[in-house]
Amino acid sequence: MNQQNNSNDGITKKEIKITLGLDAQNMPVNIWWNSSDEKGSTPPEVKAMFLAMFDKDTKDTLKLDLWTRDFQVMEMDRFIYHTIRSLADTYIRATQNKEMANKMQQFAQHFGEETKILPKE
Repeated sequence: MNQQNNSNDGITKKEIKITLGLDAQNMPVNIWWNSSDEKGSTPPEVKAMFLAMFDKDTKDTLKLDLWTRDFQVMEMDRFIYHTIRSLADTYIRATQNKEMANKMQQFAQHFGEETKILPKE
């Protein structure tokens, strides 16, 4: 994230940078990301990413999901499992709706078991 301080509004602005290495068909071969919080470090390489943003005007969710061509199905299963669990954690922190967060965690558990990420209970 490149940090900028605009003294007019008192808000510190930061930037997250995502860099893609693409093949001839524009398919991701590499994905790197970095931020100003990681000064001087080598940008971490990842094999997949989800980015979701809520548009304040249209109230729609804008999303970008990318994965590299060597990302295996088992890795995608694990990525989805962890993402669902993380969404449930985010949801409970934001809403305090324990009932729905619990249902999301139950689905994450079911998904993990069905994809063999977790042993069946």
